[in-house]
Amino acid sequence: MRKVNRALMWAALFLILVLFVFSVAGAFVGAQRAQRFFNSLPLSFFWILLAAVLVGGFAIFPRLVRVRTLLLVHAGCVLILLGGMAGSEAGHKLQKALFGIDKIKSGQMVIYEGYSENRLVVATGEQTENFSFVLNERGHVDYYSREDRKLVPLGYEELPFSIELGDFRLEYYKPGRLTIHARDDQRWTMPVGVGSELALGPELGTVAIIRTFERFRFIIEDDHREAVEASEGSLNPAVEISIEYPDGSTTTRYVFERFPGHRHTDDKLAFSYSRTISDYISDLKVIADSRAVKEKSIEVNKPLKYGGYHFYQSDYDAEGGQYTVLQVVSDTGLYTVYGGYILLCIGVFGHLWFKPVFEREKVKSE
Repeated sequence: MRKVNRALMWAALFLILVLFVFSVAGAFVGAQRAQRFFNSLPLSFFWILLAAVLVGGFAIFPRLVRVRTLLLVHAGCVLILLGGMAGSEAGHKLQKALFGIDKIKSGQMVIYEGYSENRLVVATGEQTENFSFVLNERGHVDYYSREDRKLVPLGYEELPFSIELGDFRLEYYKPGRLTIHARDDQRWTMPVGVGSELALGPELGTVAIIRTFERFRFIIEDDHREAVEASEGSLNPAVEISIEYPDGSTTTRYVFERFPGHRHTDDKLAFSYSRTISDYISDLKVIADSRAVKEKSIEVNKPLKYGGYHFYQSDYDAEGGQYTVLQVVSDTGLYTVYGGYILLCIGVFGHLWFKPVFEREKVKSE
């Protein structure tokens, strides 16, 4: 019996060491390759063997059951492993075969403002990053190759409900920055706030901030041209500045965040406008049976949870802010993993800290 105990202990240590090596290697090969490796068939046998060894420890080592803190640590490790196996690609296929539960492990969803979508692209990120998105006449998104602009037929899976995007918006750290460049390589930076002024010296004059725009548009009527803030349409952030020259003359310039202007040969100054994004937010609505059943504004690390899936804010339309990109992940096994980590932490703290402190206090009181 002692030989069996020793063999099981060394087998567990060896498998944990192998897992450590695999984990370190996975950190260097990239997320996509690591995911394929850890979900491969050979690794499936590894996970099953590791789970069997850990579960077998309860029968071989009675102390794991008698000592509550050790029981929590060991049970936590088992739950983490079982939850991870259930959430894998093989785990999803197994639960479909055994219980008829048909869930998509993960995918990507692109939704334009005012439209709904229930299709997931199940291609990996390495594949989809080479595509551009186009909204077709049916309100769905088609994928085109960035290289030859040809339509690419990707693999789709459909959810039993739809996600509608009401509004997408970007939030920025305030204030933005206006950078001013002179021909002699001097450079100044000033905060973009209406009324802000910056004196550049007796030869260059003074720059003042007049207005800021989110959706800058020019309205041209006859010979009259006016800058306005559009109520809708694609984003076009800009700032209107006034330059007062040393001779008292003034001129008005418009500096665009996404379309930096070109300096003319007689210009003494060049300008650039920049803002730092602090967050991007999608107002989502879940549509099931032709009615809205849930609404939420999601941000990075604040997903929408519905129907056994988590919808994460993954990417967005950097040009016009008209669509959002969601990463959709099944929650199968997730809460089992969370429960395992909770038991593991309670067991570790209890065994290494609470238990020694309690025993020390007990000795003092005797």
